[in-house]
Amino acid sequence: MLLALPWLGIGEAHAESLCAIDDRDREVCLEAPATRIAALSPGATELVYAAGAGKKVVAVVAYSDYPPEAQEVQSVGSHTRMDLEALVTLRPDLVIGWMTGNPPEQLETIEALGMPVFYIEPRDVEGVSSAIERLAILADTREAGDQAAAVFRDGMAALAERYADVEPVGVFYQVWDEPLMSINDEHLIGQVVSLCGGINVFGALSRLVPRIDDESVLAADPEAIVAGGMGEENRHWLTHWEQYPTLTAVARDNLFFVPPSLIQRPTPRLLEGSRILCEKLEVARGRR
Repeated sequence: MLLALPWLGIGEAHAESLCAIDDRDREVCLEAPATRIAALSPGATELVYAAGAGKKVVAVVAYSDYPPEAQEVQSVGSHTRMDLEALVTLRPDLVIGWMTGNPPEQLETIEALGMPVFYIEPRDVEGVSSAIERLAILADTREAGDQAAAVFRDGMAALAERYADVEPVGVFYQVWDEPLMSINDEHLIGQVVSLCGGINVFGALSRLVPRIDDESVLAADPEAIVAGGMGEENRHWLTHWEQYPTLTAVARDNLFFVPPSLIQRPTPRLLEGSRILCEKLEVARGRR
């Protein structure tokens, strides 16, 4: 389908449309490269900047804190509730929506107003690189986007090769504290755990982000506990487990923290977060 803003005149459009398939398997085409981009999640913001189109971003949402210059861009609310009036005023010619993070009714309204919406939400390592490449097509920044995508793709492949034959480590990744939540093997973080030679003790659960309890963790007895969450300092999440000295992870002091912005956002910084996680699991192997 062709999505184009009604205020773009024919004379202003390129002779050839720029098209890319979004993560809802829709073909989104622009008649000219996007020059005014609205990124409606922190992850979308990072991916647009990675694609080399940061100078074209005119709107972001709360917690879009990376790269630092994104903090200077006008915010149009949160990813769960946008200020549509403010967004329309900024006249974006491309809106980057997050598939499961943005309210569907608001994205539908945005489309009805004539603003093209490109849905993204990478679910695996390749999806991150692909999202960067596709955004670069729409912004006509392919050289920068292709380079960033290749660096990420090659870096993750190098990690996978390095840790392909290591001894496995049983891991509980704590994505939230109240309620207590983890991730399964289909989740991108679960894929990183596996890449690092870890065995996700809750990997077989059906829900992508399952709710669990302390008793479940005690029964699983992971060799390592890794905490993420909101903010960059969540050490108290780990001290909670110290009340259970019989847990293998506690007994061996394998309570690790990985900055959540590096591992819980499907962006190029996942490479840095993956390296940290792999290093933590290597420490756990050395404490046997």
